[in-house]
Amino acid sequence: MSAATASTMPVVILKTERLTLRAFTEADIDDVYAAVRDPLIQTWLPLPEPGVPYTRADAEEWCLTGAPESRAGGDGQNWAVTDRRTGRFLGSVGLTRTMWVVRSTEVGYWTAPWSRGTGVAAEAVTAVSRWALDQGLERVVLRAATANTASRRVAEKSGFAFEGIERNAMLLHEGRADLALYSLIPSDLGKPPEDGTR
Repeated sequence: MSAATASTMPVVILKTERLTLRAFTEADIDDVYAAVRDPLIQTWLPLPEPGVPYTRADAEEWCLTGAPESRAGGDGQNWAVTDRRTGRFLGSVGLTRTMWVVRSTEVGYWTAPWSRGTGVAAEAVTAVSRWALDQGLERVVLRAATANTASRRVAEKSGFAFEGIERNAMLLHEGRADLALYSLIPSDLGKPPEDGTR
């Protein structure tokens, strides 16, 4: 795929040493519902929107409509993160806010409570961000609330460079948050830009 001319990303399953990243399915609805209702996820991700409780209908909409439509509409792509050996659902990772003209996208993620502290998020983010750069995108952005130290560690472990703070940038369920801005570009991985410039 040439990201310079593409308007959608290819449907792809990504595999790492421990993980399979695949499309969301109906079988994921209950796990997504259980995970996203977790207080820690709700603290940092105002899903489905600030001040609104997350319901099973929201999980169903995400798995069956929202996630697939993000790819079809050209915004990005979303993967269910699963254990490669057992198939157990572990979380979500995706690309969003893709700007095809400038070849830039943003990576987002969350992990289910039962998979936290295992390095799953960093492994999934690393796989997806490298894949995005391999597709010809030139910049992958990652944003995390400044107080969300676990999410910021994911950015660092995945090789992202810290760029600065976006002040008062995100509305949460309770209040607002500053966001730490990180990025990954081809030269961070020793790759020359696609057009050959440096």
